Amino acid sequence: MTNLQLLWFILIGVLFSGFFFLEGFDFGVGMLIKSFAKDDAERDVVIRTIGPHWDGNEVWLITAGGAMFASFPMWYATLFSGFYLVLFLILACLIFRGVSFEFRANMQTQTWKTFWEWAGTIGSGLAAFLFGMLFTAMIKGMPIDKNGDMTAHFTDYVNLFSIVGGVAVTVLCLVHGLNFIRLKTEGGLRDRARAWNRILYPVLFAGEVVFAILLYFSTDFFTKKPLSTTLIVVFLVIVTALAYWGVLGNHEWLSFVGSGLSLISVVVLIFNGLFPRVMVANNPAYSLLIKDSSNSPYTLHLMTILTFSILPIVLVYFIWSYWVFYKRLASPKQSA
Repeated sequence: MTNLQLLWFILIGVLFSGFFFLEGFDFGVGMLIKSFAKDDAERDVVIRTIGPHWDGNEVWLITAGGAMFASFPMWYATLFSGFYLVLFLILACLIFRGVSFEFRANMQTQTWKTFWEWAGTIGSGLAAFLFGMLFTAMIKGMPIDKNGDMTAHFTDYVNLFSIVGGVAVTVLCLVHGLNFIRLKTEGGLRDRARAWNRILYPVLFAGEVVFAILLYFSTDFFTKKPLSTTLIVVFLVIVTALAYWGVLGNHEWLSFVGSGLSLISVVVLIFNGLFPRVMVANNPAYSLLIKDSSNSPYTLHLMTILTFSILPIVLVYFIWSYWVFYKRLASPKQSA
């Protein structure tokens, strides 16, 4: 394995970490459109909290997929062909979720407005669940042959471990979204978000315990990397506990950063357990390795130069966009 192969494996992990940190609260806020907000005025405020950001946050997913295609084409081919139906459903959720914000704002009848509110809510929740299920099924091991072709059945995708993983990611996104609402609003919405998270965090702790147990029995993470896997799981629990303490003590930034780090910890856990593989096969001899799945050294070298030339500009733009829209939004009753 070369240094460039290792670098791009890490960079793809960083891109997915950025996606789940940023899109995580987008998904969480989207899930809350119908259940959390009590009327149209509150729904307007909830959607406005992510209005300037949600489409930019999804760029991290596109970039991660593009980086995977360019740097590890065999990984990309096996993952996207083997999980084609799951990824198709994710794409459908992202499309319905994205257009729902615009269509809702332009609907004149309450029936269609309600329809697009549900589209945003269900699309956000189902996308988060499917992402969690995909990555969990991937690390459990899939039926991959010596050519890198995957021929999976329903139970390879949908099983106890993948369902728990999907639910865990969904709840993580939900609490992350509530923490973001606490940062972006004032009054009733802010207080209600804190009250909801007081209830949800104990549920999340229970889910993390179940996920850790299933991770032990369903993957080889604890067998191959016992120390690093244990440390990451412990770190996940610690940052989740800190976020919960932030909720109880009304420390909003601590809660938000803690829930974001929880999502990043899940990504780190997955990539740490995968290394030096990129796909886990049921037959260990057919697992795809980093050293065998990458593009040519010249391509990786050229991509590295371009990436580190453009990345600072992109980061400055993201920081600037969040700075411009940093002000809190008042709850409807406050502004009336």
